[in-house]
Amino acid sequence: MNTLAAGVQGSNPALNITIFAIFVAITLVIVFRASRNTKTASDYYAAGRAFTGPQNGVAISGDYLSAASFLGIAGAIAINGYDGFLYSIGFLVAWLVALLLVAELLRNTGKFTMGDVLAFRMKQRPVRAAAAISTLAVSFFYLLAQMAGAGGLVNLLLGIEGNLGQDLVIAVVGVIMILYVLIGGMKGTTWVQIIKAVLLIAGTFAMTLWVLGKYGFNLSSLFQAAVDKGGQTGEALLGPGKQYGKTGTTKLDFLSLGIALVLGTAGLPHVLMRFYTVPTAKDARRSVVWAIALIGVFYLFTLVLGYGAGALVGPDVIAKAPGTTNSAAPLLALELGGPILLGFIAAVAFATILAVVAGLTITASASFAHDVYANVIKKGKTAPDSEVRVARITALVIGAVAIVGGILAKNQNVAFLVALAFAVAASANLPTILYSLFWKRFNTQGALWSIYGGLSVCVVLIVFSPAVSGKPVDPKTGKSASMIQGVDFHWFPLDNPGIVSIPVAFLLGWLGTVLSKEHNQKKYAEMEVRSLTGAGAEKAVRH
Repeated sequence: MNTLAAGVQGSNPALNITIFAIFVAITLVIVFRASRNTKTASDYYAAGRAFTGPQNGVAISGDYLSAASFLGIAGAIAINGYDGFLYSIGFLVAWLVALLLVAELLRNTGKFTMGDVLAFRMKQRPVRAAAAISTLAVSFFYLLAQMAGAGGLVNLLLGIEGNLGQDLVIAVVGVIMILYVLIGGMKGTTWVQIIKAVLLIAGTFAMTLWVLGKYGFNLSSLFQAAVDKGGQTGEALLGPGKQYGKTGTTKLDFLSLGIALVLGTAGLPHVLMRFYTVPTAKDARRSVVWAIALIGVFYLFTLVLGYGAGALVGPDVIAKAPGTTNSAAPLLALELGGPILLGFIAAVAFATILAVVAGLTITASASFAHDVYANVIKKGKTAPDSEVRVARITALVIGAVAIVGGILAKNQNVAFLVALAFAVAASANLPTILYSLFWKRFNTQGALWSIYGGLSVCVVLIVFSPAVSGKPVDPKTGKSASMIQGVDFHWFPLDNPGIVSIPVAFLLGWLGTVLSKEHNQKKYAEMEVRSLTGAGAEKAVRH
């Protein structure tokens, strides 16, 4: 990546660093204050179940609105118009699945992790191990994408060049994230999410009003300006097909991506874990309603920001900037408010990455400590303080691995890693969760076949897809859009395997269940009552 000056003239790196530093200092103080009450496992994993529905809803929206949502979607709309906005629609519709099928039932049934729900009426050790492996796989790929994105974004906004400087930025992001998790646990991380969500939605709201104001608050005028700036392909921005309508394969690929996004959200471990931070099932429902409202409003803002970037900056300038489409929102901020607005938006984007990375790290460390260490290795005979200590050590290890992975993947296709995380979540986690909650006959063998089968099929298909190798070289950049350059070993035609791997995971779950005679009728009846009524569920722990 070149210096920022190559693509964003007029930026002020010193101002950007100052705003970053102020944000980090304020959030670290808040995390330190939150850590005073982090004494038990419930405090560390679930923030003592002390957050209200609205607070948790804001935090969920903070967890969900990653850098890909802010920078990626705005850029996709600026370049591809209607097809780019379909990402916003997919991400938002996904929340209906989470609200209607998962949120309240999961909150009532579990304790700290997804493994709690899956192991409720099955053999504890194999199912918890499988749930932990699945959680770590999703979290790792999501984490890798965020870390690589963090390096690219901060380099872009601070004008840092050279591999050593970029590696240092990724390491700094990783260290700050580890501090959030080690010191504050879930409570500190949740407050970081809330602050970041408020900043992000306020920043995008201000930019949306600013863009609309330039066109007399008339959306038609804005769309027309984007079409005019788009040149020969401008008209294509207003209808479907610019990106996904060229061939039958691309249409099928979009359908596959859409299925993975819509179903993957309800299986993302770091989103599921948020339902445990509220005291009651009613609060779990309220938190998802709040999250849907905030996320829905945000994605409407991306429509204006995307077309605004297309109209005021232009697709040619965006395509030539470092970070290409990811630069659309910062370039628009610079165009609207100069270096000060760019500095604020840069800090918001940085906060976005930090908050999401912290949420992923605490989820992965909790899953290992609670499911693998406490229940598989120690067979449930462990003191809560030793479990929390293992979680903190795991967070250190995960943070270190994420830093190394982010450095290795900094020039790779970040979208590929995010898509993989969603596809794995939809393939390995969701079928098992739904079967556990709703199918009386479901058993241990079905759960293991579904998790391991969905995970294996999904990863194998992505490894042998065009996302990894075999895409043609772009004459403008001289590079292929595939992750590995100069080789072609793909045989699966689609970039995203969701359309195949998700049905296969459901099928394997069913097949494994009917081929095994094991079935715990009594435990299912108990789980059904508990999931629907909340009777016997974890209560708030107050000190």
